[in-house]
Amino acid sequence: MHASLSRGDYLAALTVVVIWGLNFVVMKVALTTLSPMMLGALRFALASIPLLWFVPRPRVPWRFVVAYGLLQGLGQFGLLFTALRYGMPAGLGSMVLQTQVFFTVLLAVPVLGERARLHQWLGLLVAGGGLALIASGHGTGPRDMTLLGFVLTVAAALSWAGSNLLTRLMGRVSSRYDPFQFIVWSSLVPVLPFLLIAVWLDGADASWQSVVTMGAREVMAVTYLSLLATLVGYSLWTRLFQRHAAARVAPFSMLVPVIGLWAASFFLDERLRGAQWAGVACVLLGLAVNQFGASLTKTVFRDTGR
Repeated sequence: MHASLSRGDYLAALTVVVIWGLNFVVMKVALTTLSPMMLGALRFALASIPLLWFVPRPRVPWRFVVAYGLLQGLGQFGLLFTALRYGMPAGLGSMVLQTQVFFTVLLAVPVLGERARLHQWLGLLVAGGGLALIASGHGTGPRDMTLLGFVLTVAAALSWAGSNLLTRLMGRVSSRYDPFQFIVWSSLVPVLPFLLIAVWLDGADASWQSVVTMGAREVMAVTYLSLLATLVGYSLWTRLFQRHAAARVAPFSMLVPVIGLWAASFFLDERLRGAQWAGVACVLLGLAVNQFGASLTKTVFRDTGR
């Protein structure tokens, strides 16, 4: 495991940030005609089935493939798509989902035995206060965040944290597995559960009609979610977790809302309340402390020693 991130690692992290930041607006577009469960089925079917003939099975035990597919696919995105459909604005969704950072770092201590440093805990505390400010701004208007949407998004974040920890555990068992192969094959796992839930909730006829009546916007949205957000984004993300500690990698996702909030404002005309903007500032400050606190501390002590 590498101690510090290389330039390539930083580039990979920023690429993921941009792809996932735009991701939330794309989800909102797709959910205008597709149900949350049908969108999940289409997203992961396109990310897996066409490639199974060409992409070898990853060299990891099947239990990791299945567990990751259920946590990251059905858990994270089943809950997130439902939240976006029922009262979570795209911009705020991109922010609230970053509670996965706290779950990842907190759970990495007992599950993985990883130790977070003092400045990392401080950064998470500051960012956590920011998320509390964001949550305080829920309302009942057509563009307000509902309490249900907030709770579902936090639950999605917990599922994401679980998949992060699973990636670290898997790396200890099979350190040489290929992340792209793993994402392709694990994406197959949630397809059938998504389809079954969609038919159960909406009926077979309604589910089928929502697919055959998709327009160009919905097709492009599903393609973006499958190829870029899933295959490219999660392959790069998984590779970073292969190489670095959870507390080092997970906080990069806090930059996703910078793109997400801008995209939601530009494309969907979403606006934040004053307390929510203050919360955004706290989250970004917390990320800065988490990532650069050690360097700043060393600099201060060195200058003081002089």
